[in-house]
Amino acid sequence: MALPDLIEIVPLTAPVHAEITVPGSKSITNRALVLAALADGEVTLDGALWSEDTQVMFDCLGRLGFEVSKADDPNEFCNRTITVRGRGGEIPNAGTAEKPLELFVGNAGTAARFLSAMVCLGRGVYRLSGVPRMHERPQAALFSALRELGYRVDSVNDKLPAVIHGTGPRVAQCRVSIEKSSQFASALLLCAERGGWRIEVVGENAEESPYVAMTTEMMKMFPKSGGKFQIEPDASSGSYFLAADWIQWVSFRNEPNLEVGMDFIRVDGWPESNLQIDSRYRELRLLDREVISRRTDIADSIMIAITKAPLNPTPVGSQFVFPTPVPGIPNVSRPSAARIFKDLGRLRVQECERVFALKTELQKCGARVEEQGDMLIVYPSTLHRPYNPDYSSGWIETYDDHRMAMCFAVLGLKVPGIKLRHPSCVKKTFPNFFQKLAALPPYGLGVEIRDCHTNLKLSHEDLFAD
Repeated sequence: MALPDLIEIVPLTAPVHAEITVPGSKSITNRALVLAALADGEVTLDGALWSEDTQVMFDCLGRLGFEVSKADDPNEFCNRTITVRGRGGEIPNAGTAEKPLELFVGNAGTAARFLSAMVCLGRGVYRLSGVPRMHERPQAALFSALRELGYRVDSVNDKLPAVIHGTGPRVAQCRVSIEKSSQFASALLLCAERGGWRIEVVGENAEESPYVAMTTEMMKMFPKSGGKFQIEPDASSGSYFLAADWIQWVSFRNEPNLEVGMDFIRVDGWPESNLQIDSRYRELRLLDREVISRRTDIADSIMIAITKAPLNPTPVGSQFVFPTPVPGIPNVSRPSAARIFKDLGRLRVQECERVFALKTELQKCGARVEEQGDMLIVYPSTLHRPYNPDYSSGWIETYDDHRMAMCFAVLGLKVPGIKLRHPSCVKKTFPNFFQKLAALPPYGLGVEIRDCHTNLKLSHEDLFAD
């Protein structure tokens, strides 16, 4: 049985102890697949994530003619051991102008951007396309850089679908802006050595971009002549369970022997390499701070920080003026427990318009949320079951966005009546997320999850998103 299209999360009634494993990093896996294909010889990727986004990349490498294989990982159901036989920069397969080689990238931004650069190393014509949302997401800066390098890119609006004419390596240079996405720079850098390209990265904090830094660090440590590469657990996926631990403290803080920071819920093998900016989530104690930036503090895990912010129990009786001016934030009086989340612009052009989505769905649950430019200001609020005025009962819309589904599932550990539409979207990065929530401690949280159509508790098998 497939995961139903409407499920309800039943709040926890008592604190739990759990040690959770999460699958491998999507960002590292898809970078590693490209680097492995460009390597000299066979590369084995241990702990690779096996989800919709990484399957897209794996399948596209196969269509491009690379020898790729996979085996189950005994330590994590949604990981695989993937083997890629690198071709030293050669792209084996190509199409023609009359019949381009088709590459379908779904809604995987990493696959769309990385493959756009990689196929330029081939000798032939390729057509990249995806789901409708992927056709709305920005590509212009990358396509401009590829043209500057001397490659032909045909696109009606500088988005997908696009036809790219590969002519092999060529010594050239380009500038690429990362204002809209750092993936543009990563795509070029991954292929630069094989292509003979010199890349200048410009735009928003170009030298400090955490995902560009991830790419450059991986290029230094990767076994270019063949060998093994270990992929670490995904910190963004782990952040949901750290947030669940915090929500557990909020829910049961008057219980004896339960104190904030006690780590009743832990993530096994938390990444220590600093490759992932979201690995900072564990240390930042985000809601002890007034201002949190997606640019400098954390990345995608800011979404769960926003989602849980209305539950912040800090007293709100007084008004205050922020003691230190924050650029772009009006110096006005606000309740002392309000939290400001800034630099959210890139959230608008990802799997959905995430700033709008977060604000809308939190407001359905009674949260006070203000939007100012690319900031959200979230106030402590008394939350309730979601209310949708267009229907007799409410639910949370996921917008086919895996992170929206996971964020509000975690909120459902505290707030009753959280029903999620189309929860199977978690297959993009974490297909067994709901199984982790429902598994009995210590391997899960023991959460009851119901099929809203039958009101029956879903079994372990029913909770896998495929």
